[in-house]
Amino acid sequence: MGMRIVVGMLAGLVVAGGCLGQVEVPAGGEELGKQALAFIQSAAELLGRGLLSLINLVLPQAHEVSQDLVMPLGYLGLLTVILFLFGLLEVARKVIWLVVGVGWVLMVVRIVLDALGT
Repeated sequence: MGMRIVVGMLAGLVVAGGCLGQVEVPAGGEELGKQALAFIQSAAELLGRGLLSLINLVLPQAHEVSQDLVMPLGYLGLLTVILFLFGLLEVARKVIWLVVGVGWVLMVVRIVLDALGT
């Protein structure tokens, strides 16, 4: 189940990159890997620039953060987003199990009541 999610996320990244016009449809597996990594790097850079801009908005102009931190901020931001999404999946899975468990309990109660003729 987890591997399908990772493969789906990578496929979504490549398709999204192709939709943006930055990535063409790959001819081979090696090219697909290169394009996926290029897209991830571009996304990290974009996210890093956005985070750096937000940080510099808060800080005084004399103490702005260096542009050297764009890529580290971007990769940390991407990892944070991925962890957040996996956390949401974990919570959703627990809620689904709770609903299924309650459903089975209610089904057993219904069967018992039908068997007793009540």
